[in-house]
Amino acid sequence: MRKIIHIDMDAFFAAVEQRDNPSLRGRAIAVGHNGRRGVVSTASYEARPFGVRSALPSVVAKRLCPELIFVEPRFEAYKAVSEQIRAIFHKYTDLVEPLSLDEAFLDVSHHPSATIVAQQIKHEIFETTALTASAGVSVNKMLAKIASDYRKPDGLFVIPPEDVESFVAQLPIEKFFGIGEVTAAKMHRLGIRTGRDLKEWSKISLIREFGKAGELYYGYARGEDCRKVTPNRVRKSLGAEITFIDDIDNFADLYEELAAVRDEVWARAKRHEFYGKTAVLKVKFSDFHQITRSKTLLTAIESYDTLTTVSNELLESIDLGGRKVRLIGLTIGNTPEPCAESIQLRFDFDNL
Repeated sequence: MRKIIHIDMDAFFAAVEQRDNPSLRGRAIAVGHNGRRGVVSTASYEARPFGVRSALPSVVAKRLCPELIFVEPRFEAYKAVSEQIRAIFHKYTDLVEPLSLDEAFLDVSHHPSATIVAQQIKHEIFETTALTASAGVSVNKMLAKIASDYRKPDGLFVIPPEDVESFVAQLPIEKFFGIGEVTAAKMHRLGIRTGRDLKEWSKISLIREFGKAGELYYGYARGEDCRKVTPNRVRKSLGAEITFIDDIDNFADLYEELAAVRDEVWARAKRHEFYGKTAVLKVKFSDFHQITRSKTLLTAIESYDTLTTVSNELLESIDLGGRKVRLIGLTIGNTPEPCAESIQLRFDFDNL
């Protein structure tokens, strides 16, 4: 039986800022750019009761929480702390799969108790960095990831083998690892709201509705996930996109929206330490027709200025032809394909 731990730092970027600047402690802060097209990268726990969360436009965040303090990101500081945390992980196992600067999977199957290891790691992280982490412990990556989110912040949640079936059965579909807002909405339309509902579907039916991911969902409904903890997992791409409240028919507004998407993509690239050679622009028109444009450089895109230049050039190459645009997305990677897992920047339509 495998013993998997998922460690997720609590509001990592914001927590580092509050640790390093005592005047920010206990106050609602957001790490990100405070501008008309800025996006929240991380919100402190003090800001979250107001509805402030990652990927939320800064203007909406400020409207939800007028006292919100914006802090410009300091990625070098976050990376330094991340290296301290990863050093702690490697004291316990060589099987460490970082997902970003602030989270990772660990395979500790060789230890007698994964729960004790998780407790020790959490304690050592706090003693070393003065920051808290939440941990999930279970028999596979999917369940460990879900568990780490259950008692945040500073939480530890264990899903033992004997509880897997009952735990998954009652789990809301939105809580499953890898099921985002769009997929969850589709599942709701199909009458799938919990793990129990999902389990009633055959593998063939799920694949027909959700493609290759349907096979994963079939296993998830049974608490199964055979993916190994992979220390050298290679990320292929990352991206972000925005669906507009009102369709856009002019380049001036499109450039502004692209800037917001670009800020999020660059923040994610820094968080994940990922720099690809290819930039891909995705544009979806009001009739749902979609086109992409890509450009591959000789070297990786390692500066925001380079990403700005390339993405603007790609937008310039688009012929609107009198059509209105409903979505714009940007991906960086090493293939001329849009990212299949682009984060959707969120808008609170009632507060715009």
